[in-house]
Amino acid sequence: MSALEAFPDHRTPSPRTTQAAEGLPRRPFTVAEIEAMVAAGIMDEHERVELIGGELVPMSPKGIRHETLKSWVNMQLARGLPGHLAFTPETTFRLSEDTFLEPDFVVYDKAVGLEGLNGATCVLAIELGDSSLAYDRGRKAQIYAGFAVAELWVIDAVRLTTRIHRAPTPTGYRLVTDVEAAGGLSPKAVPDLTLTLADFA
Repeated sequence: MSALEAFPDHRTPSPRTTQAAEGLPRRPFTVAEIEAMVAAGIMDEHERVELIGGELVPMSPKGIRHETLKSWVNMQLARGLPGHLAFTPETTFRLSEDTFLEPDFVVYDKAVGLEGLNGATCVLAIELGDSSLAYDRGRKAQIYAGFAVAELWVIDAVRLTTRIHRAPTPTGYRLVTDVEAAGGLSPKAVPDLTLTLADFA
């Protein structure tokens, strides 16, 4: 009998793994571990990745159309949000110990602050999609819903249409509506704020 068999309480625990598409196990990361790697210089702090269920997912490059639209939305939020709400562009949105996303915008109550931002305290998340549009509307929307984000807008940066997601459930949003560029976009929690993407020049 080996020493480990004689003293089972001292056995080395098996490492946590995730299952890759090809069936090979992979070792998942936590948000804290990714932050430590950035602090140690192992990862560039500007590297565009998201952490989903412990796995690092590279994000698609952003085109000029995406960036100019983001600047426009930024100005509309700055001008139109009521005083008790704040918004932050491109923040690391920590949803659990092994998942963070990088939305284009998150809107939240100032009393909560970024320190208290999570799925339940996020008033609105906004994703601007061009090459990533299918992913943003599909798998990524499911992730937001699973963490109870009340409202998600996925804006098509090319066609300027918006898919509004509301009423989150663990498996997806119950209410999904498509709005054309000429239609007004108003968050359920902020009905006085209206964005009309047709005004984007």
